Amino acid sequence: MVTALPEALRVRSVTNMEKTYLALERRSRHPVARALGLGIGAVLALYLVGRGVAEFFIIHYNDPASYANSWGGPSLAGVFAVHSGPAVAIVAGAVIYVRRHRRARHAS
Repeated sequence: MVTALPEALRVRSVTNMEKTYLALERRSRHPVARALGLGIGAVLALYLVGRGVAEFFIIHYNDPASYANSWGGPSLAGVFAVHSGPAVAIVAGAVIYVRRHRRARHAS
């Protein structure tokens, strides 16, 4: 297939390129939009984590009727999956982000 293309259209090898990670260097051109997005995301993450932790204290474990009509109900596992699952995902993602960020700072 390469021989069917004219010489001008062939793709050169990228082994001698100095920078192949240009997408990682790109900064946002809209710092206000980025700050607004991060702020809204942080507030939403704090709400979801708070709700996930509070769910353990709000539910009456001995009374299935207290959580039967909740999202994820009627089972207790379903209620915890729906209400505390996002909190677990957010905390796990934050831990992974912090670990990678620290490792990248110490490597350079």
